[in-house]
Amino acid sequence: MKCKRKSVHSKERAFPQLRFEDQRLTSFAGLVVLQRFFLTIDFSTRLRKCLQHLSPKCIYPRHTLFLQLVLHVMLGFRELRDAAHYQDDPLLQRMLGLKRLPDVATISRMLKQTDELAVSQVRQLMQQMVLERIAELGLRRITLDFDGSVQSTKRRAEGTAVGFNKKKKGARSYYPLFCTIAQTGQVLNVLHRSGNVHDSNGAQAFILSCVQQVRSVLPGAIIEVRMDSAFFSDEIVTALHEQRVEFSISVPFERFPALKKQIEDRCRWRSLSEDVSYFETSWKPKSWSRRFRFLMIRTRTKQQQKGPVQLDLFEPYAYGYEFKVIVTNKTLGPLGVVRYHEGRGSQEGVFAELKSSCQMDYIPVRRRHGNELYLLASLMAFNLIRELQMTISARERGTTTQRMTLWVFEKVGTIRKTILQRAGRLTRPEGQLVLTFCKAKNLKDRVLQILDALGTAT
Repeated sequence: MKCKRKSVHSKERAFPQLRFEDQRLTSFAGLVVLQRFFLTIDFSTRLRKCLQHLSPKCIYPRHTLFLQLVLHVMLGFRELRDAAHYQDDPLLQRMLGLKRLPDVATISRMLKQTDELAVSQVRQLMQQMVLERIAELGLRRITLDFDGSVQSTKRRAEGTAVGFNKKKKGARSYYPLFCTIAQTGQVLNVLHRSGNVHDSNGAQAFILSCVQQVRSVLPGAIIEVRMDSAFFSDEIVTALHEQRVEFSISVPFERFPALKKQIEDRCRWRSLSEDVSYFETSWKPKSWSRRFRFLMIRTRTKQQQKGPVQLDLFEPYAYGYEFKVIVTNKTLGPLGVVRYHEGRGSQEGVFAELKSSCQMDYIPVRRRHGNELYLLASLMAFNLIRELQMTISARERGTTTQRMTLWVFEKVGTIRKTILQRAGRLTRPEGQLVLTFCKAKNLKDRVLQILDALGTAT
C-alpha cells in the first residue's frame, strides 16, 4: 500500500525528560516460555539432587546458581561479570525463585567450590535427558559422532596445557572430547582433558561407555559411529566391531606406505559421480589382527596456478586430485558409505554454534572443576533449546543417508533474538500477575503456540 509523505515523516524531535522508576520492566519477557518448559521437564528438582551436597546451608542454593548460569548462557551473556547487567530483572528473579540475584563473587565462589561429584552428577543428568529423548523416539538406528574441540585461555587455569591449537598457537587450553547424537543434534557426553593430549587419549573407554549408554535405552537399535583419522587404531576399530557397532573412520593413509602405494599405482578407478571415483579393498596394517574394508576416494579439484600469468581475461586452472581413505564395516554401497561419512560434518556446525552462541570456549575460573561445570552449563543450555523445539513440534525428516537431524532446528541465537530478548512489563491488576509484551502479531502467535504445545505435552 502506498503511503502519503505526511503519514510517514514527523517533525517531533524534542528531547524527552528523563525519569527512572520501578516499573517492573523486564528485558527478557520470553523467559516465560522457558519457565513453563522447565516445569514440564521438572528441571529444577533434578538439578537440586545433583548439587544438594554442596554447601547446603548457603543462602543461595547451588542448583539455583547453576540454573542462573544456564539462563546466563541462553540469554547471550559470556563472562561472569556480565551478570550485573540483569541484576534487577524481575522476571529472571521470579524464574529463579529469588527476590535478589547473587552478585558475581557468589557465582564465582560457587564454581571454585565445585567438586568432582557435582560435575559427575550434572554430566549424568545431561546424559539422562538426552537418552530419555532418544528412547521416546524409539529409533531403530542411532548415530554417534566423536570429536574434540579446543578451549583456549590466556590465564593459567588448573589442568590447562600448551598443545595443538590451530587458531591460538602457544596458548594454554583444554581439549575435551564430545559425543553428539546425529539424529537430535544434542551433546550426549563430554570427556574433559588438558590441552596437550592427542585426540585418542582416553577415547576408547569413552566411546564404549557412550555406546553402552545408548544400548541400555534402545537395546534393539543399530548403533553407528563416525570419527576422523585421529581415532584410527587397531584397538578402537576392533572394539567397535566386537561390540556390533557399525563405524566409518577416516584413515591417515600417508602413514602407511603400503596403502599409499596402492593409491599411487591404481590405474582403474570406478566412478561415483562426475568428479568422484573410488576403489576398495580388504586390507590391514601389519600389526593389526584382522582385515577390514578400506574405501579409497579421489576427488577431482581445481588447483589455481600461482604467480604471474600471460592471459589478462581470466586465471587458468589446472585439475588435480584430492585423496581420502575410509575404513568401515558397513555393508552399504560405496556412494552410501561416502555420503554417510561426510555427514559427520554436521558436528562441526554443533561446535560452531556452541562457541558462538553458548560460550563453550569461555574459561571463567582457575579451578578445573569450576570450568568443567561452566562447560556443562553451556552444553545444557544448547541441549535444552533443542529439546524445547523437539517438544513443541513434530519430526520433519526421516533417516537420511547423511544422518541429518530429524528436526530442522532454529539456532540458539535466533530463539534468543525472536523470543527471549523481548521487552515486557509485570503488573498486578486486581491481584492477578500479568506479563505484558509489546504488540507484535508474530511474537504473540509464536509465544502462544509454544505455551499451548507445552501445555499439551504435560
